[in-house]
Amino acid sequence: MGNSPETVHPVKALGYAARDTSGVLSTINFSRRETGDEDVRFKVLYCGVCHTDLHFVKNEWNNTKYPVIPGHEIVGVVTEVGSKVKKVKVGDHVGVGCIVGCCHSCNQCGANQEQYCSKMVHTYNDSSVVTYGGYSDHMVANEHFIVTWPKDYPLDGGAPLLCAGITVYSPIRYYGLDKPGMHVGVVGLGGLGHVAVKFLKALGVKVTVISTSPKKKEEAINTFGADSFLVSRDQAQMQGGVGSLDGIIDTVSADHPLVPLIALLKPNGKLVLVGAPTKPYELPAFPLLFGRKMVGGSFIGGIKETQEMIEFAAKHNITAAIELIPIEYINTAMERLQKADVRYRFVIDIGNTLKAP
Repeated sequence: MGNSPETVHPVKALGYAARDTSGVLSTINFSRRETGDEDVRFKVLYCGVCHTDLHFVKNEWNNTKYPVIPGHEIVGVVTEVGSKVKKVKVGDHVGVGCIVGCCHSCNQCGANQEQYCSKMVHTYNDSSVVTYGGYSDHMVANEHFIVTWPKDYPLDGGAPLLCAGITVYSPIRYYGLDKPGMHVGVVGLGGLGHVAVKFLKALGVKVTVISTSPKKKEEAINTFGADSFLVSRDQAQMQGGVGSLDGIIDTVSADHPLVPLIALLKPNGKLVLVGAPTKPYELPAFPLLFGRKMVGGSFIGGIKETQEMIEFAAKHNITAAIELIPIEYINTAMERLQKADVRYRFVIDIGNTLKAP
């Protein structure tokens, strides 16, 4: 027989977990591992709520292992460090994002792209390495996965950037859509899209937001700084934008056609997908051939790039637009998230509201 969870992970912890496909979250007592020589333990102060959390608590991707404690946009304060830790000290603010919440990688990816590591082991499939997320009072992680927090950078507004931020920042950099004077479209003005607009504007890029909702035009331009706005259901507006964009970051996870977006691209333009619709896309060849256009994808980002992103955000005063909630509101927040009723990310005030029942 193997060791019990209490033996492998002897440090008591408190969190919020879903126990079945209803997705309803409630308090749970569980345990975490002891602090190893290369580990950092920290008290969780804030945790963002990502749409991925909703998928996992309801087992919509058919890979959830219950009980599941969500949360991968986590910020806190260091309470203990292992003897070999050099990156941080007790009292420092730190963050951990999608990598530590989703997998254990080899830690030695030379390209600093842990999210694409061929040796990745998904923690929700292997009970020996299950990672419980940030809807909890404390966490422990290998120093490699720790993001150091810039001084005076907001903890609550910065937390969602550990997922939403890096998800758009990484493709903007990788696909070369970061050059001043370029014209880039952002599809969807939600949790990812509004942050993408902020990053692009800080880089000196001209931005057009593309949305199904004309009601978002004023906020896109006056609040987030977009230069123009296209309603994707308005054929006249879309026709007027044909051939105008160097690239597009498509953040939408709802089913939607790609061909009208490809038409907006200049020759050699790039359409980059970061959303994950449930149905396969229809992608005819001719719209790509005539114009040598590209459709690519991107998945979060590695630790080095996440550190770079959070420092860039701090330098340019970029945070997510958030609604701060107590932990006991999380089930209502999930219902609202399902309806896209949030402007633009929920963040849980873990430090002040997670208490033992």
